[in-house]
Amino acid sequence: MKTIRIGIIGAGRIGKIHADNLLRLPQTEIVAISDLFAGPELEAWAAARGIRHTTKQTNEIIANPDIDAVFICSSTDTHVPLIIQAAQAGKHIFCEKPVSMDIVQTAEAIEAVRQARVKLQIGFNRRFDHNFKRVRELVQNGTVGSPHIVKITSRDPNPPHPDYVKVSGGIFMDMMIHDFDMARFVTGSEVEEVFAQGGVLIDPVFADHGDVDTAIVTLRFSNGALGVIDNSRKAVYGYDQRVEVFGSKGSVAIHNDHPNTAEISTAEGIMRDKPMNFFLERYNDAYIEETQQFIESLLEDKPLAVEGNDGLQAEKIALAAKLSSQLNRPVKIGEIPELYNQTLELA
Repeated sequence: MKTIRIGIIGAGRIGKIHADNLLRLPQTEIVAISDLFAGPELEAWAAARGIRHTTKQTNEIIANPDIDAVFICSSTDTHVPLIIQAAQAGKHIFCEKPVSMDIVQTAEAIEAVRQARVKLQIGFNRRFDHNFKRVRELVQNGTVGSPHIVKITSRDPNPPHPDYVKVSGGIFMDMMIHDFDMARFVTGSEVEEVFAQGGVLIDPVFADHGDVDTAIVTLRFSNGALGVIDNSRKAVYGYDQRVEVFGSKGSVAIHNDHPNTAEISTAEGIMRDKPMNFFLERYNDAYIEETQQFIESLLEDKPLAVEGNDGLQAEKIALAAKLSSQLNRPVKIGEIPELYNQTLELA
């Protein structure tokens, strides 16, 4: 059977997670991994996993004729040029989200992929989570009827490091973009209008970089449904991930995953463990599943579960939310081209 030979660009936390998940699959081989800071530590890590080649040069990955597909796990500002180069080299591509901070550049990358006739999957791992997939299934099969209201809660256990805040692209592009994609995913409908409000309630470092740490966004979908997303950079009780879809025939809601389902009842009260405390724990199985499905789509030439256009649409919603928070009014997705050309600082 065919083996998909992989090159990984970026050996940070997420790059190493993808590498370990790829190594689980019998029909993949990691040929090489690159990182700007590659050295003895990365060499030792790679050697322990049977990865023979490490390099600081991304072009060694892209130009390698023995590599069929690349995983782009480097910083966001490198994604578009790497996608274009990889596509032109005939490589299939898995790219972490977001594709870029600029919807024009993202569209250029998608066009390069189209012209090269290669596959591009975007790393919206939550689509592969067992809970979210169940919500989508129940909406699609009509169990809850026509969606009327969608509620999505996403709250991190701790804020990111200040050094990350200044390059993150802001809460809408960095954090809530997952929820924008999930809104499209569970409803099967596009977003038409966005109204965003945010505040700095956790740490003034966010204001120092023109960002917020707490935000609420309301959505209007093309099918008439309404949506509400709330984000916080700090939930003291753990990683909070919940979704509800209310429809004409009923509703479906998913709650947080916990380390166990034990519930303790005493005279003092009823207690259970906090939710899982980090996204790596909460979405471990989803990361494995998204990798496996990407490889299967290459082996069997099947459509991808999440494609470049999904990345672009989520970025458009994030940009609309950013604009809405700046303008203090609802922003229609159709307004973006005109607003985009104005001299607003969008990132």
